[in-house]
Amino acid sequence: MKENGSDLSAIAERLIAAYDTAATLAPITASRPGFSVDEAYAVLGEIEARRRAAGWRPLGRKIGFTNRTLWDRYGVWQPMWAHVWDRTVHIAKQGRASLARRPFVQPRIEPEVVFKLKAPVAISENPFEVLESVEWIAAGFEIVQSHFPDWRFTAADCTAAFGLHGALVVGTPLPVTDANRAEIAETLPVFTASLSRGGHLVERGCGANVLDSPALALVHLARVLSGQPQFPPLAAGEIVTTGTLTDAWPVKPGETWSSGYGELGLEGLTVTFI
Repeated sequence: MKENGSDLSAIAERLIAAYDTAATLAPITASRPGFSVDEAYAVLGEIEARRRAAGWRPLGRKIGFTNRTLWDRYGVWQPMWAHVWDRTVHIAKQGRASLARRPFVQPRIEPEVVFKLKAPVAISENPFEVLESVEWIAAGFEIVQSHFPDWRFTAADCTAAFGLHGALVVGTPLPVTDANRAEIAETLPVFTASLSRGGHLVERGCGANVLDSPALALVHLARVLSGQPQFPPLAAGEIVTTGTLTDAWPVKPGETWSSGYGELGLEGLTVTFI
């Protein structure tokens, strides 16, 4: 069943209330089985308008479910995107940050590669050409959350629900220059990232998990946005986090998580939850 405008507005209102009060709610598709991904993006647009009206400022985008090794586990078989905001992005100082666990619902942590753009992204399958639009790359921890109990949802549900975005911690930037662009392009698909909790290794993941390369995840998003005229295309100044290199792991207060980026040469992150 197609939703009319008032239906979509009501869905956006419920999702914002769940976000702002750290509450859970039933998946949208539980009561509206026909709720589609296209309608989910319409809800996301309504959420964007309301957040802007409340003084929130978008800083860029997050891409989710780019790691195809996780699709069967979560029952979502396509990537999606959502905004990241001035109120959700945190810049780590000397590679370290702390976050309160309380504001998040069923939070999990994801090690990612973050890009800052200096130009629109070229629609190209050549990572070297893609990186010509990138000012820097950095380590990132995205804190994702599910307002739907037990992380049970469809692609449409999680797209509408802020793309599951809770927070993004950004590490020390590595400038992309004419001197290192080719090396970065070649390394992004093959490097191995590590994720540790309390100094103990939890999981490793390679760059190719993310749509064959985090650089190609940027291309995917640029291509998706070209078919969504209701949203602006990627532009200079935006930061884009490209999806988790490992599984998403639950976090608890008092835990300290850290990441390493191996041969990619990025300084990893350490985040403590309080």
